[in-house]
Amino acid sequence: MMAVNRDLNARAGLTPDAVIDAALELTRERHLYGWSIRDLAKRLGVAPSVIYHHVGGKDLLARRVVGRVIPEIAMPNLSLEWKEWFRALLISGRDVMREYPGVAKWVMLHGPMFPDSLRTIDAGVEKLKDAGFGDNAIYAYSLILNNCVAALMVADERLLHEDDGPRDHATIRDEFLRNAETSKALGEMTERMVVPLAEGNEAAERVGNHYYGLVVETTIAGVEKMLHPKKQR
Repeated sequence: MMAVNRDLNARAGLTPDAVIDAALELTRERHLYGWSIRDLAKRLGVAPSVIYHHVGGKDLLARRVVGRVIPEIAMPNLSLEWKEWFRALLISGRDVMREYPGVAKWVMLHGPMFPDSLRTIDAGVEKLKDAGFGDNAIYAYSLILNNCVAALMVADERLLHEDDGPRDHATIRDEFLRNAETSKALGEMTERMVVPLAEGNEAAERVGNHYYGLVVETTIAGVEKMLHPKKQR
């Protein structure tokens, strides 16, 4: 009876916003797909049924978490030239999504169906049309966003599976080092990319930033080359 009373008291003092706040913190700490309803209930000091009562199951909670994160991505100034506009959007998106691992995966799987996202899509496609992409603007927008968000998703997955040997940077480093003598290219890749990523901290940040920057730039350049009517050959 006392446990029932505690749950009723907790339910009375809890709000959906408070539940989402706690879910955001767990996402920041563990990855969106790295915590359960039971974990969230424990964080809030309530029974899992209280979470279901206030918000719903994990799928709905995940959507609510992503709905909180997406508006943090700044809409670039519409006066920017299209390439600069997308660079600003993609860098802002990376900074925000890195704070909440798993959000990039959710967006890739479900699409950014939120008011702020829809405004960004409209603005981005209009930018591309103004730049002369014509009917290819839709494809150009999708390729730019999907390619870059997918790169973020892969990085997040390493965090989610950090105890899973095949996905761990240190394990990959050791495997590469064992085979580096038989491949000059593999040795160079190990030295310049895998070892810094395995070290973490500033070295990993430097390599990660450089790699993501290359993803952004090569994607923009590729889209322009392949889809802009005046650039096609």
